[in-house]
Amino acid sequence: MIPRNARHPANVPPALPFVLPILPAALSLLFVLLPAAPASDARPGSAPAPQLGLPRTTLRLGTNSLSVQIAADDSSRETGLMSRTNLGEDEGMIFLFPTPRPVSFWMKDTLIPLSIAYVGPSGRIFEIHDMKALDETPVPSVSPAVASAIETSLGWFGRHGVLPGDMVLGIPSPAMAR
Repeated sequence: MIPRNARHPANVPPALPFVLPILPAALSLLFVLLPAAPASDARPGSAPAPQLGLPRTTLRLGTNSLSVQIAADDSSRETGLMSRTNLGEDEGMIFLFPTPRPVSFWMKDTLIPLSIAYVGPSGRIFEIHDMKALDETPVPSVSPAVASAIETSLGWFGRHGVLPGDMVLGIPSPAMAR
């Protein structure tokens, strides 16, 4: 025996037979009319857009020139070279800090491997580290007095004979940092 409130042809609402044939067309129209999310949609946890419009300067490291973008505020320092897919051989980024301090960098959302030099207030390189793409392991400075950090393509310092103890010329004034 079938329960009294069970659905069978006699219990189907009268509008349902008319809606079923047009349901696929209605759903298709709905998807066409809904706006698509933009490709740069910034959802929580998504990688930021690459920073390409920061000010630039040229640093001198021995006989080598390095064209760098300047990250001088919290936002630009936090984003750094994230989401970049390439970096020219003699390009990089300098991170300026308002006062010398211990620092730590990681490679979250950074798609290319990099080398980083921690630099003191006088422009002398304290230490150089290599960093793997997308590695979220912190790379802390040994020195408690880092005034700037320079990121370049992986191995740039070694290929150009730049070592800890060498001087960097052309570093922008720390007054520029915020």
